[in-house]
Amino acid sequence: MNYLQPSEYAAYGLETTTELAWVTAASAIVDAHCRRVTLAVAQYTERLRTESGQRPVRLTYLPLSAVAPATSPIVSARARYATPRRGELAYEEMAWDAALAFGIPGTWVNLNVPDLGVFSETGEVTLPVNVLGWAFTELEIVYTAGLDPFPDAVKVACAQLVKNAQATPALNVKRNVFPDRMQLMYFSDSLLDETVQALLAPYVAQKVG
Repeated sequence: MNYLQPSEYAAYGLETTTELAWVTAASAIVDAHCRRVTLAVAQYTERLRTESGQRPVRLTYLPLSAVAPATSPIVSARARYATPRRGELAYEEMAWDAALAFGIPGTWVNLNVPDLGVFSETGEVTLPVNVLGWAFTELEIVYTAGLDPFPDAVKVACAQLVKNAQATPALNVKRNVFPDRMQLMYFSDSLLDETVQALLAPYVAQKVG
């Protein structure tokens, strides 16, 4: 997806006659640097390990964004029950016996999306508390995240990448078989100057281990 439209070229310092291929290539570099398919709103599926104590988990792609008519960015969620460990639960003996009796450990259950606490800017998701104290060991969350509309920082970064590429002497630009595309990916390290990296820093996906 292009982060600048032809009608915006002049506003962001590009010649109105700039070929679309330059912006397409610059947009691809933005995506690669931010470690995501697109900065636009898209759907992701992520599997996460949980920690002892049912602490919140943090999703990778931000900001979380609900897609109308949905009111939550979480599309669906399921979790796998952990094996209860003695000494960690308030009613460990009862929880242990009940969990084993019903074959709970290791099974997956669907979670009710409204029961999840969601913080869109940080990507944190808090889990509901089980009345018997059973904890989860793994989560699978389907969610939507991205920017709509694109902020000025992304548009300025895209325009700066185009200007950096056009100003690079003897840049060996490679065109794809598609007439409106060119490859600058091999030169992304030299085109991503400090200004561009600073503009894109808030949108780089950070995988939390």
